[in-house]
Amino acid sequence: MSAQKDLPAHLTGGNFLFTETNPALVFTPEELTGDEREMASTAEKFMDKEVFPHLEALEHREEGLAPKLFRQAAQLGLLGLEVPEEYGGLGLGKVAGIGVAEQISRLAGFGITCGAHSGIGTGPITYFGNEAQKKKYLPRLAPGELMAAYCLSEAGSGSDALGMKTKAVLNAAKTHYVLNGAKMWITNAAWADVFVVFAKVDGEHVTAFIVEKTFPGVSTGREELKLGLKTSSTRRVILEDAQVPVENVLGEVGKGAYIAFNILNLGRFTLGAGAMGAAKDLLRTAVKYAGERQQFGRPIASFGLIQHKLGEMAARIYALESALYRTASQMDQVKATGELVYSMKAGHFRAIEEFALECSAVKVAGSEILTFVADEALQIHGGFGFTEEFSPARGTRDARINRIFEGTNEINRLFIPTNLLRRAAKGKLALMAAAMAAFADAQKESAPEKTGDDLAAAQFVLGRAKKAVLLLFGGAHQKFGDKIIHEQEVLAVLSDLVIDIFLGESAVLRALKLRGQSPNAGTHADLALVFVNDSVARMENRARDAIAHMATGDELKMQLGLARKMLRWTPLDTVALRRRIAARLGTVGSYPALIAAK
Repeated sequence: MSAQKDLPAHLTGGNFLFTETNPALVFTPEELTGDEREMASTAEKFMDKEVFPHLEALEHREEGLAPKLFRQAAQLGLLGLEVPEEYGGLGLGKVAGIGVAEQISRLAGFGITCGAHSGIGTGPITYFGNEAQKKKYLPRLAPGELMAAYCLSEAGSGSDALGMKTKAVLNAAKTHYVLNGAKMWITNAAWADVFVVFAKVDGEHVTAFIVEKTFPGVSTGREELKLGLKTSSTRRVILEDAQVPVENVLGEVGKGAYIAFNILNLGRFTLGAGAMGAAKDLLRTAVKYAGERQQFGRPIASFGLIQHKLGEMAARIYALESALYRTASQMDQVKATGELVYSMKAGHFRAIEEFALECSAVKVAGSEILTFVADEALQIHGGFGFTEEFSPARGTRDARINRIFEGTNEINRLFIPTNLLRRAAKGKLALMAAAMAAFADAQKESAPEKTGDDLAAAQFVLGRAKKAVLLLFGGAHQKFGDKIIHEQEVLAVLSDLVIDIFLGESAVLRALKLRGQSPNAGTHADLALVFVNDSVARMENRARDAIAHMATGDELKMQLGLARKMLRWTPLDTVALRRRIAARLGTVGSYPALIAAK
């Protein structure tokens, strides 16, 4: 195993907060290859021809139907994208997987069935399995011969995953571990053949195990009665003196937490991609309905408040999409270096943990953007939206779980700033030095706001916003020291600012990169500018919340003044911007067509 090397700045997780990124270094979906587009197209055709015609039967859980369609998707190569070719997969990366994830997630229940298998179910074996485990399981998982599931949560340990009670004890012959406990809310539980189960060896050492459903002592509970995701299976997995061969320990004894949390990084990223696909589909439905529904003698799409909704939905999707492809490409580039970061026998690629912050950011943003889009799509449909006759009702129900899946959004909001603090403590990011530099910069005469080029102005204010969040980090550290981890409200503010900066910058860099290259560059600029315009106001309000908790008197006034100075922004006419976006949507009918080059 080679020594770990330093990565270029733009391939270092979290580094976007500390540097200005050249738009040329940011990957955009406009750069997808023909093969990558074809994979997404294959997934789209499969969903339209094979899955949606059976929608009612799937939602009512017709026996055997979902597993049958799962196997069909797998046989098309849609579920083994990241499995190496030597084990029966396609050996592709995160960029190629986004289009597939968003198409399959148009029906959320089916999407989660496939995603839980190919991501958090198969991923642990792909990345952490030894050679024998990979050879045994991956050639059967990649083509869907076997279905996988991931078993971490328990009734008493959801967010506190390490508080698990499931116990593993080595038998006297040292041939098997005996597992006892129950795992809750397990996707694919009724249909899965292979479970990746986390348990504490001797009640202390968190360890991952590959558990087959046919092993003695393995069973499942009843099907959960869920608000949404009706198509999927969710049950308890019960382990009663379950016999697991020692060769089915995944990684090393005591290293299970590291596997669990890094696989969740990947799951969070995929969840963001799936949420984006569902949001795009709901926007298409809303655009179609708004163009057809007549009120007061004209289509409701012609009304300003409906145009506002459509334009805002599209702008948020655009920012999310830009951040997802930016992160996916970064992960693929780091993976391509072959750099390993952990001395586990199987080893794993550094890309798994390098962009943990970005994965949490797109998870939080994606789940909340989908919630917003689903709600607005339902509202556009009016009374019909509240009926099961139209898809926004199902979309609203299905969207809700995403803010809980893969670590609640609250947990992820705490993770983002603490991840930065941990990386700083390890010397990977000069967080406190950057905070001091930001404070010194804020004392100087205010730099003039750029004019005449709205995208450049947006890039400029985002650069200042980075300094504002660094100022808040510095102020919070000075006020609370190591006890900052207990100031959850302040951490949430820092997280919200980081997320808005990451999505906003990703959107602006994409629009800048396309300027002069795409005949539709103006629409890209409109979408990016709507998001940034709104996010600057959000960031200032959130910063005020944190500052008011950290300071009083003259110190409060000084810090509020610095925040206003760093986030100074002349508002744009977003009414006109949203109207333009909505008008184009009404003409072309969908988000993909909205941003297409033609």
